[in-house]
Amino acid sequence: MSTIGALKESIGPEQPPAHTGFAGEAVALAYIALIATIASLTGAFYVMFPELGALSHDVFTRPRGTWARSPMMLAVTPVLTGAVGVAVTNWLPYGYASVMLIVGASILIIELLKSPVAPAISAGLLPRVINVTSWWYAPGIMLGTFALAGLSILWKKIAAPAADNPPRDHPVDDALEETGSGYLWLAPLLTFVLVATFIVKLTGLRFILFPPLVVIGFEMFGHTAICPWAQRPLWLPVACFLTAFGGLVVYRLFGFNFLTAGCSMAWGILVLRWFNLHVPPALAVALLPMVMDHPTVWYPISVGIGTLTCTVWFLLYQSHIEPYWTRETAG
Repeated sequence: MSTIGALKESIGPEQPPAHTGFAGEAVALAYIALIATIASLTGAFYVMFPELGALSHDVFTRPRGTWARSPMMLAVTPVLTGAVGVAVTNWLPYGYASVMLIVGASILIIELLKSPVAPAISAGLLPRVINVTSWWYAPGIMLGTFALAGLSILWKKIAAPAADNPPRDHPVDDALEETGSGYLWLAPLLTFVLVATFIVKLTGLRFILFPPLVVIGFEMFGHTAICPWAQRPLWLPVACFLTAFGGLVVYRLFGFNFLTAGCSMAWGILVLRWFNLHVPPALAVALLPMVMDHPTVWYPISVGIGTLTCTVWFLLYQSHIEPYWTRETAG
């Protein structure tokens, strides 16, 4: 299977089996609480990498999923993109050049490694958005991702022993790869990143381009046919706004600790269950206030603006640009 095929499968329509759903969520909550405790005790807040919420939820609720079946990539990919993000943050100020360089380099790393771990893009962009210049950022991420990779292997043996040789139940992969559109979808994705960066510079609201949003867009534009939230995009801004708002409220109530991490992620899970959406990056949105400097109500507002902008651009792309490319490549 190609890299794109593997990435598509990672967010495919497969839902967690009944016996791993609630149990997997409980394990994911315990894991996030543990990571937050380590971050709190050490003072290294960057250990609390928000996308660990998305990764852990998917790994523990879908032990047959691509992330769970790729423990090495799960451990390594975010560390590499995180190192790139810190390097660029130290070299360049926030702007078009730094954002595009980080996003482009992160996507390139994913492709070169043939890694299915798209949330690694968020690991790269986060240092630039919150201005992390410490070279300990990447090792801090390593602590969480390597621990998650090890736990995923153990959990797979407990919850889904047949996951080592799962059936190929995503025939849509091959059909999509035969369209011949290749990497053309990167153009509208990177265009969106440029536009979002412009809005950030215009408004001063840096979290309009919050790091998980690039992951959300990466999957929407690149793997539309099987991306769960691409099928119901109009609910995406609402769900992300609510997860962001809940995460902010919890953080303001309890501060930085394991209780905040657990409650924020639990709130995110409840929101997604309420809307019946499978959007792992939204769980990272709920955890982001824990790594922000004095988050305010402008955080959920920014998330809402950014997600709505992405949704509108995606709908325009889907209705006008993608059909044209499909006709051209078919001809």
